[in-house]
Amino acid sequence: MPVYSMTGYASGQNGSAGSHSEAEARPAAAGRLGVEIRSVNSRFLDLTFKLPEELRQHETALRELLTGKLKRGKVEVRAAIENTAQAGVVEPSVKLLQRLNGVQDSIKAWLPSARDLSVADVLRLAGGDSAARGDWGPDLLDVTGKALEGLMSARQREGARLAKMLEAHLGQLRTLVLQAGPLVPQLVEQQRTRFLERWQEAMGLTAGTGGTLPEAAQDRALTEATAFAIRIDVAEELTRLNSHLDEIERLLKKGGEIGKRLDFLIQELHREANTLGSKSAALELTRIGVDMKVLIEQMREQVQNIE
Repeated sequence: MPVYSMTGYASGQNGSAGSHSEAEARPAAAGRLGVEIRSVNSRFLDLTFKLPEELRQHETALRELLTGKLKRGKVEVRAAIENTAQAGVVEPSVKLLQRLNGVQDSIKAWLPSARDLSVADVLRLAGGDSAARGDWGPDLLDVTGKALEGLMSARQREGARLAKMLEAHLGQLRTLVLQAGPLVPQLVEQQRTRFLERWQEAMGLTAGTGGTLPEAAQDRALTEATAFAIRIDVAEELTRLNSHLDEIERLLKKGGEIGKRLDFLIQELHREANTLGSKSAALELTRIGVDMKVLIEQMREQVQNIE
C-alpha cells in the first residue's frame, strides 16, 4: 500500500446545471457547485464542514464519504453555490410574484414607510428561491467524491516524498551505527592499557615502601577496567537502534496507516541515541550521538505528517 501524508488540497466543481442530463428533472437547482477539501496533520481524524444553508442537510452523507477514505488528519470541507441561470438572470414565476406582492402588502400595512420592492430585489429573491428549492444532494456527493480522489492523490504524492526522505535518513543512521560499533572496543583497550600502566606504577611504589601488595593493586586495576567497560558498553543500544531502523524500513515498504507506529519508533530511536550519548567516553562517539539526534529529529518532523 502507498504511504499517505496527512497534508493535501483538492477542489472540484460541477458545470452549469443545464449541462447535466438530470437538470430537466430538477430545473430549480440551477447554478455551479464548488467544493474544496484541505487537510493538515492531526493525531486523529477531525472533520470540519463549512456549507451554505441549503447544503447542511447533506453533512452526514459527506461525513460518511470522507471517513470511508481518510483515517487521520484535520480536514476542512468548504462548499459554495454560484447561481448561473440563463444570462445570469432567473425569471421569477407568476406564483412567486404573487407571493412577493402579498408579502409586500402585509408588510406595508404594518410599516407604511417601508419602500417598495425593486426589480433587482425581485430578481435576487427569485434567484435565492430557485437555488433553495433545488436538490443539490447528488451533485454535492459527486463533486465531493471527485475532490476526495484528488486529495488522496495529493496525499499519496506527498507521502511518497516523505517516505523517500525517511529512507535516506535511515541510510545515514545505519552509517553512524557502523561507525560507532568499533569505537567501544578501542576505548576499552585504551583504558585497559592506562590501567595496566597505573598498576605497574603501583607495583613499583609498593615494592619500595612495603605497602599494598602487588596482587591487590592488580585486582583493583582489573576491577576498574571491568567497571569502565560495562559503563561505556553501548552494544545493546546499537543493536536496538538497528532493530528500530529495520522496523521503520519494513513499515515504509508496507504502507497504509503507519503514522502512529512510526511516531512510537522515532521516540525509541531518540531514547537509544540519548543513552549512547550519555555513555560516550570519547569525542568521536559524542559527535556520532549528536548527529544521530539531529537526524532523528528531522525524521520526527516528517513522520508527524504521515497518516
